[in-house]
Amino acid sequence: MNIDSFREVIKERIRISEESQDEWAYGIEKCWEQEVGILTEDIPSTLLFLKNDCTADEFSWISEVIEDIAEQTNSREFVECYKSLMSKYPDECNKYNIAGSIEYAEAALHEGEN
Repeated sequence: MNIDSFREVIKERIRISEESQDEWAYGIEKCWEQEVGILTEDIPSTLLFLKNDCTADEFSWISEVIEDIAEQTNSREFVECYKSLMSKYPDECNKYNIAGSIEYAEAALHEGEN
């Protein structure tokens, strides 16, 4: 996972959010696509990032795309790793309804499908 690229996309997402009050849908969707691409390109390194380097702010931004990541990777390990950060960042969980995002991500996993 390219952490620097991920952090640049987050900066762009923040810029768009601040300048457009989250109304510039195309720009936001582009950021989401880039985030998902970066976070899904190498799940083992993404897990290391989550465990060791992910900040509270990054944790909250990932909640916007966790369902897409779960859908694309079908990685229970990723969802569980992300979920484990809830105890590390309780303020973000309360402020951004992270638990709800995780529920959607868990539902997006294709477990038990043929």
